[in-house]
Amino acid sequence: MALVEMVMPKMGESVMEGTILKWLKAVGDTIEQDEPVLEVATDKVDTEIPAIQGGVLKEILAQEGDVVQIGKVIAIIATDSEDTSTAPSGISQAQESPQKKDNSQEEAPILSEALQSIEQSLEEAQHFASNGVERLSVPAEGRFYSPLVMNIAKTEGISMEELSYIPGSGLEDRVTKKDILSYLAQRKQDSSPATQQKSTQTAATPAPAQTQTQTVSTPAVTSPEISRPATSISGNVEIIEMDRMRRMIAERMVDSKRTSPHVTTFIEVDVTNIVRWRNQVKDEFKKKEGENLTFTPIFMEAIIKALKDFPMINISVEGDKIIRKKDINIGMATALPSGNLIVPVIHQADHLSLVGLTKKVNELASRARQNKLKPDELSGGTYTVSNIGSFGNEMGTPIIVQPQVAIMAIGTIKKKPAVIETEEGDMIAIRHLMFISHSYDHRVVDGALGGMFGRRVADYLEAFDTKRSI
Repeated sequence: MALVEMVMPKMGESVMEGTILKWLKAVGDTIEQDEPVLEVATDKVDTEIPAIQGGVLKEILAQEGDVVQIGKVIAIIATDSEDTSTAPSGISQAQESPQKKDNSQEEAPILSEALQSIEQSLEEAQHFASNGVERLSVPAEGRFYSPLVMNIAKTEGISMEELSYIPGSGLEDRVTKKDILSYLAQRKQDSSPATQQKSTQTAATPAPAQTQTQTVSTPAVTSPEISRPATSISGNVEIIEMDRMRRMIAERMVDSKRTSPHVTTFIEVDVTNIVRWRNQVKDEFKKKEGENLTFTPIFMEAIIKALKDFPMINISVEGDKIIRKKDINIGMATALPSGNLIVPVIHQADHLSLVGLTKKVNELASRARQNKLKPDELSGGTYTVSNIGSFGNEMGTPIIVQPQVAIMAIGTIKKKPAVIETEEGDMIAIRHLMFISHSYDHRVVDGALGGMFGRRVADYLEAFDTKRSI
């Protein structure tokens, strides 16, 4: 029998840690290779983690609710293989010789002591002379920061320079959500008037040398704030606890409104040509491509063209810097069966044909509803589309997905009487009309740019070629 380490897998380029939500298997259970063993949550998506090898779940090393770094061992699987080369170090096995066991047991504490020594040295160097907040002695140059950390930093007014001094406990010393929240709490505490007054008094009145050597300073202990459960006095209401995804959505929506001054413009678009063309080709498209042709990829195609015309919509903001993106990555807001909302991203959407966009839209929407999206498929978006028309809505004021600067909502298509120009003069006819709602960040997108972009999307939709082939 061999013992194999199961580690927290890498679940995306920008994902450095995951929270264990639920173990689907218990110690002693037999598992097949690629069978789901546990559920893990990141700051982007909840996902199931499959077994790397079949066998028996021998030991669980990380419990539900634990935040685990990528690459850390979370479980031990006992396999039927006689090969013990994959056995985790420090674990005793019947096949190991006493000498090998002794060496592994001796190496583990030495390595642990070395790591503790390094961590202790770093902690001693992490301080900030002005107010005592723990900081690195030198800035961390070229360090990666996750979108979540960047969003918290922007909300709390932390500059990139200050962020580079925050100690990180993640992989390659990266700053995690826990690190930045701890830093903020400590900074707030150390900058309070009571703390500053106490610090001034201590500096002005030094204690005698003997007292200093005998007295151990202890931090003030404050009673934690108790979160009281919501109660119903009358009994005529139902109190529903938000699930993890709903709490995350709520937090991000509030953060977005706090970060970006939203402006929304509305344009009514005549999509009669698109409706007629789709009705003509949808059956043939289904037979040829095996996919349902919806309006969403057609609308995306027009938006992609407009983004090429107005590249200053395809940007993000970092402090006082504007980051213009060369890739056009379109996010598509997708409603889940639970009622929650998720935004998978079509990367390099400008490289796809209408057929390619259709297949990608259908695939991502299907896997989103099955909770089978990968974290990378939920990050990197540069512009987002929300098809609110699928719910019968005519127009709306969509909230920007940070750190993007704009989002477009597509309303429902309705038959309406409209004035059209013909060779015989103006006439009233029944047309298929819809509204597009374009919300943009007024810090960097002014009304002229935001309005022209929306109008350009409408122009592309109205000029749709009804003779195009599929």
